[in-house]
Amino acid sequence: MQRAIRSPNTYNHLLYLPEGYGTGQKWPAILYLHGIGAKGDYIEVLKANGLPKYLEGRKDFPFMVVSPQCPADEEWSPDRLDRLIDQVIEDYRIDVDRIYLTGIGEGASAAWRLAGIRPSRFAAMAPVCGGGDPHEACFLRNLPVWIFHGAKDRIFPVSEAQGMVLALRLCGGIVNVTVYPEAGHDSWTATYSNPELYSWFLEQTRSRFTEAALDPVAEDKD
Repeated sequence: MQRAIRSPNTYNHLLYLPEGYGTGQKWPAILYLHGIGAKGDYIEVLKANGLPKYLEGRKDFPFMVVSPQCPADEEWSPDRLDRLIDQVIEDYRIDVDRIYLTGIGEGASAAWRLAGIRPSRFAAMAPVCGGGDPHEACFLRNLPVWIFHGAKDRIFPVSEAQGMVLALRLCGGIVNVTVYPEAGHDSWTATYSNPELYSWFLEQTRSRFTEAALDPVAEDKD
């Protein structure tokens, strides 16, 4: 079950706790960023698309999921998202070496920016139908990335995904890409219903890379 959490210092968000959360173990977590159509102050709208829609009525999902909502008149703020992650880590039993990042559309673009600023925060990321900045790709060279995009997307053309794949590979990055030949902008339905994505997430841990290997990437950016 997803429940709404009000958080005046960060973002209001939906929180999904897996069945068995009360057993005392630490859990992997996913930060999901919605697209432009879910902005506002009615949190239930997040359940209409993407990962929150997939989670409705589901009890067997083996991750905590945090799905913040961006206010209608704002853009995603990496600083506020970073504070939200800190808050959730403080309040819940999260495995800090297994925090994953994903988003759709404008949320995917925000995920690219957030990961570029704080690459050592995440174990892996999966942007869906959203573009990043190829000039910042080298800041992500140590972060496993799986990009998903629709070949017929007219909002974020597939060339934006292809540009990020090329830039990451030129930097020696760890990147996979899935392009759905017949999909338009909605490439998230197929992505979040694919169990291979979650198996891949669980194979990635932040401890695979030392902080020393990751942090200089962010330092070079400043």
